[in-house]
Amino acid sequence: MLEIACVVVFLLSLWLLAITIRSVVRTLVLPRSARDVITAGLFTGVRYLFELRLRKAASYAERDAVMAYYAPVTLLLLVPAWLTLVLFAFTGLFWATGIASWHDAFALSGSALFTLGFKVDYTVPHMVFTYVEAAFGMMIIALLIGYLPTMYAAFSSREAAVNLLDVRAGTPPSVATMIIRVFRIGKFDTLSAFWREWEILFTQIAESHTTLPALVFFRSPHSSRSWVTAAGNVMDTAAFIRAAIAAPHDPQADLCIRAGFLALRQVADYFALEYKTDPHFPDDPISLDRSEFDAVYAELSAEGVPLVIDRDQAWRDFAGWRVNYDQVLIALCSLTMAPYAPWSSDRSPRQGLSSIAHRKRK
Repeated sequence: MLEIACVVVFLLSLWLLAITIRSVVRTLVLPRSARDVITAGLFTGVRYLFELRLRKAASYAERDAVMAYYAPVTLLLLVPAWLTLVLFAFTGLFWATGIASWHDAFALSGSALFTLGFKVDYTVPHMVFTYVEAAFGMMIIALLIGYLPTMYAAFSSREAAVNLLDVRAGTPPSVATMIIRVFRIGKFDTLSAFWREWEILFTQIAESHTTLPALVFFRSPHSSRSWVTAAGNVMDTAAFIRAAIAAPHDPQADLCIRAGFLALRQVADYFALEYKTDPHFPDDPISLDRSEFDAVYAELSAEGVPLVIDRDQAWRDFAGWRVNYDQVLIALCSLTMAPYAPWSSDRSPRQGLSSIAHRKRK
């Protein structure tokens, strides 16, 4: 019976070590989107704890201050989580290969993992396990150290664009504000470069926020700004100009919108958020109603912005663009607890990661 128990423990320990290594590789090394059960489980579990704290928050400012710590704290907890799994995996391996007691096996595993050296066994298999475990511990820490600069570089690039949007669209970003400001300074002809910049940023977000998913939850330094609401504003403004502004057609605006909703969909896919993959207006409604569109149309008309005459067709054209990203935009605003912004987070229910962690996309 003891031999059978040793074989079972040995195999289970190898399995635990294998899924831990896979988790480290998927999270820190693999250059593509790959959901991992350990990383996802840790982020979900920590989110539960943060949501308990959020129940006592009396204002959005307080919630934002709490949630600012969510992604950094969880990211730092990945290392002790992985090290703990490695510790228990090698404890099992040491016990299954001849260490007399679980206490001694645990002490030898801990001594090897943290390179303390207070516990040594000179049998060949145990010396090999000791060296391998010590190497795993150092590799995990080294990989995280190398991971952080990459992630913060992507974060810095994203936030620079979000902060620059305030110059055009204000905080919170508004479609009307952006169009009026551009019209007043006579810079409609320069928007093509702006759409191009955001097209590139959207493609970067699609890659970085799925290979480095913690970035999704890193909040802007300014509590009133969010990469999600900024993305929504850029796409809404491009869609409104395409539909309602009497100006030459700029194909770069089309490319910007497409790059935007594809990026948001890729992030939504990673978190298994629900959305319709091939929506069509009016069969698939959007979260905006006609009165909100008309209010912006009237505001722009009062400022002298040249508008198309057929407002009904303009609404249909705008909604035809918006339907492509309406669901994912609202869902990501909920997931990230984005600050108030018109046409996006102002209509999104606060939704915790725990409530969508295992949801299947239809």
